[in-house]
Formats: sequence, structure tokens, C-alpha cells
Amino acid sequence: MSEAAERLAEVQAAIAAAATRAQRQSGDICLIAVSKTHDAAAIRPLIAAGQRHFGENRVQEAAAKWPDLRAGTPDIVLYLIGQLQSNKADEAVALFDAIHSVDRSSLVQALAKACEKAGRQPQLFAQVNIGDEEQKGGCKVADLPALLAEAKAAGLKIEGLMAIPPADIEPAPFFALLDELAERHGLTGRSMGMSSDCETAVMLGATHVRVGTALFGARG
Repeated sequence: MSEAAERLAEVQAAIAAAATRAQRQSGDICLIAVSKTHDAAAIRPLIAAGQRHFGENRVQEAAAKWPDLRAGTPDIVLYLIGQLQSNKADEAVALFDAIHSVDRSSLVQALAKACEKAGRQPQLFAQVNIGDEEQKGGCKVADLPALLAEAKAAGLKIEGLMAIPPADIEPAPFFALLDELAERHGLTGRSMGMSSDCETAVMLGATHVRVGTALFGARG
């Protein structure tokens, strides 16, 4: 078994164990391999090991490497998990199968126009600034109802919420809050949890976990 396959198997086993503890089905949890900053040579072994869901932070970086990577593997699902500039909405809608960082009015309007023009809508999640951190993207918790209402009025279907808890703080309360917000607004998706805390996220309702380091190794 390749090193990539071993890492993938370890992460999948950890997710499955957490799901079992939470009396959930592991198949209900989507593992997104965070491939941002990693080149094609680092990504291909994971594709060969069977991983199909990948997350990128930037439109330009994804556009440079994924058309070739996807050429022989049409069932790859590509997620945009980083902040999206409104002027890149057309490119993002064309390239990504999911955009998990919808966080402001101007982006809602840009995505609505881009989706109408393209005749397709990626899976959309609203990003919530769950820890109210100035440096992070995401809408404020208090602004979420208005953002969801605007998206609905614009013809966009928001399927879930995404959040990144503050670093170096116990993440469980933030995951619980995101789960509660999704429940309150009738949304099925909860994208939360990374390499260090994905098991906790699964225990608290995550439907998508975003794992980079545990799959690709620490960045040099």
C-alpha cells in the first residue's frame, strides 16, 4: 500500500470510529482532501488510492492544476473552501462542483448571475464566522438569516453551513453552534472539522470534514 493510501485509510478509519460513537453512518460523512498549495504530483497518489473529493482555496490555483488531474477521473468533486472574490464568480461556477464560502450579499448577487449564465449551480454552503474573528471570512451569526433569505430570493439553493473555529480553543462548542444554526434554518449540510479535530466534528454532526495535513503531511 502506498503512503498516500495508508494515510487515507487512517483518516477514513478515524472518521468511521467517530461516526460509530455518535451512532451515525460513516457513509453520511464526506471527506474533503484539502489540496490547496499541493501540486499534481502530491495529489495523484491520493486519487489513485480512491479519494475523489478535493478542496481548494483559490480559483486561479485550482484552474491551473485540476483540468489535467480530472481528465482521466471524471468523478472527482472539486470544492472551493476559500474566500471567493465576486469578480471570480463566473470562473468559480464553471470550475467547482461546490462552493462552501458564500458569506456576503455582493457574492450572492454575483453567484446568482454566474449560475444563471452558466445554466448550472454548484452545491452552495454559507460560511459563518463562528468565532466572530475579524481576520476570517464568513458572515456574522446575527447576519446569517438575512444572507440565507437573500440567497433564496436570488434563486440560489444554500444546502449547508461551513465554519472554521478559532485556533487553539476547544472547537466543540463552535461545532455545536454550527450544528444548531443549520438545524434552525433547515439546512442538511455542516462543513466543519479539519485534521486535528475532525473526529470531534463528526461527533457533533459534521457532514463534510476538510482534511489536509493528515492526508498530505505537514507543509515544508
